[in-house]
Amino acid sequence: MATSAQRMGTADTLRAHPAYQAYQILHVGFTVAPLLAGLDKFFHFLVNWDMYVAPSIARMLPMSVHGFMLLVGVIEVLAGVVVAIRPRIGAYVVAAWLAGIILDLLLVGGYGDVALRDFGLLLGALSLGRLATAKERGQLPS
Repeated sequence: MATSAQRMGTADTLRAHPAYQAYQILHVGFTVAPLLAGLDKFFHFLVNWDMYVAPSIARMLPMSVHGFMLLVGVIEVLAGVVVAIRPRIGAYVVAAWLAGIILDLLLVGGYGDVALRDFGLLLGALSLGRLATAKERGQLPS
């Protein structure tokens, strides 16, 4: 029979596992980043987000670009909350969202560097989804 000290040692060892640490880093990152980006759509501390909407998309919108970006902000905040609560699902929501952002940036033109960065983020979100699946299956520590 294992003592409480031995059980504690086992839990600490599992938490020190690189895959678990990668999961934790991605979980926190993909919770915080969409929350901050979404909130900034309302305050423009980082950038004027309206400039990132492709003109071809802006023409199809039933509202102003700014109104659309406020809606985008709400969706991003919700995506961050979903990642926080259900990372396996939220990770794929964020990955799909990033794919849409990449497409928009390529349509705008001149933001290939940002699109490439967002592609890296998309890969990170997909990785979080896979790690969250492993965690739910008990293949990573809880």
